[in-house]
Parts: sequence; structure tokens; C-alpha cells
Amino acid sequence: MFAIGEFARHGRVSIRMLRHYDALGLLRPAYVDPSTGYRSYTAAQLADLNRIVALKELGFSLEQVGEMIADKVGPAELRAMLTLRRAQLETAVAESQSRLTQVESRLRGLESEQFDVVVKELPAVRLVGLTATAGSFTPDDITPVVRPLCAELGRRLEGADVRPSGRLTCLYARNEQAEDEVVVRATVPAAVDAGSNLNGLEVIDLPAVQAATLVHRGAIDQVLPAWQALALWLADNSHQPAEPARELYLDIPENPDEWVTELQEPLA
Repeated sequence: MFAIGEFARHGRVSIRMLRHYDALGLLRPAYVDPSTGYRSYTAAQLADLNRIVALKELGFSLEQVGEMIADKVGPAELRAMLTLRRAQLETAVAESQSRLTQVESRLRGLESEQFDVVVKELPAVRLVGLTATAGSFTPDDITPVVRPLCAELGRRLEGADVRPSGRLTCLYARNEQAEDEVVVRATVPAAVDAGSNLNGLEVIDLPAVQAATLVHRGAIDQVLPAWQALALWLADNSHQPAEPARELYLDIPENPDEWVTELQEPLA
């Protein structure tokens, strides 16, 4: 038998918490001295304590924990709950990190970062690619569309009679039929004809255009200040943009912070 202080130490909980569990009927002491009221616990009760703490840490209320203990939730069920909870927490962490990244990007946009804008003549080009629609230009809508679209483009190219002649390029244009929607295309330049096996890829012909361009170095999640720098340049030089806007991925190493992307804003 362990005195309450010893049991708390072995169970890595506070004495106050053990008293609280006792009051709720979740974990009764094995013995209570009738004259002193001192509580004592057995080593076997550590398993019961672990079950209570595990369920509580998984996000269940103590009332729910009591119901589960009454239903004799076993280690296998606890393990399944833990796996599910871990996945939920990892998703929440990823979403929080994404929000922090976008906040950082917005703050960088306030710091007047300097970019060199270059006007280029972009030749007419034939592309092959895939098209999808995003709900809006917000990162929460764009990112879940662009990444799987690019991945699917890579898979389709493996089974197509297409030899890319340039780098991955994403195109963005507003959907004229829906106020916020964005038409997103993941493409690569390629010389193809009517007889080519495209494996479901579409052919997209872009005309020659003049475009304002700049190079963004770093993760694409941090591209907002660069796009806004282009918008400021357009305004300062009395230009109107034409669609589609383009992201040409010049270098995409494993570390996203080392990516090099050329942003291309066609001029009307």
C-alpha cells in the first residue's frame, strides 16, 4: 500500500488531483484510515490512474472519463483513441503553422521589401496541364488545390507521350462566372500534336505577351509580398494586368526555403 503522497509521486500527478478523482468517484483509495482519514492506494491502481489521465489528456471531460471507465475501456481502445487524437492535433498544428506563415507574409508586405521588376517579352508557348478551381485567392483555398494538382500533373506526364521542354508553370485567372473563384492550371511547356498520347492532359496555348516579372526566393507560402510588389509596380507605371498570372518555378529543391520562382504578370 502507498500513502497518497507516494502514490502521487509514482503516478506523476498531484495529491490535489487524487483527492479530486476520489470526490468524483473516478479513483477511490484502496483504504481510508477511519481515525485519521489518510488515503492509501495499491500499486495495481496505477493502471486505473493511467487510464484516467490518458483519457483526460485525449480531451475527454471527467464526466466522459467516468462513463468510459464504467464501460471498461481497454488498452486497445485507448490506443485507437490516441492515434485519432494524435492525427487531430497534428492537423491543428499544421493549420496553426500555416496561419503563422501567412501572418508573417502579410507583415513582410508592410516592410517595403525591395524587388527588382523586369519587363520581358514572353514568347507564345504551348503547354500541357491540368485545370482545377479554387474557392478564392486566399492561401487556405489556393494551397490545397495547387499542390495536389501539380502532383497529379507529374503522375500524368509519366504515362503520356510528352517530353516537357521547360519548367513547371502555374497559371491563375479569375473565374468570370463566379465572383471569388480562381481557375488554377498546373502546366509544363511541351511540343505536342493531335496524335500525341496526352494521358488526360489538356493543351493550352498562350500568346506572346509583354510581362512585368520579378524573382521570389524562398518558400512559395511567403510569396505574397512579391505579388504585391508587382501590383505596386503596375500602379506606379500606369499598367493594367492581363490574365493569366504565372508562377514559373525555376528551382524547387527539397528545402522550400531555397525555392526560386519567377512571378510573371502579363501587361494589358
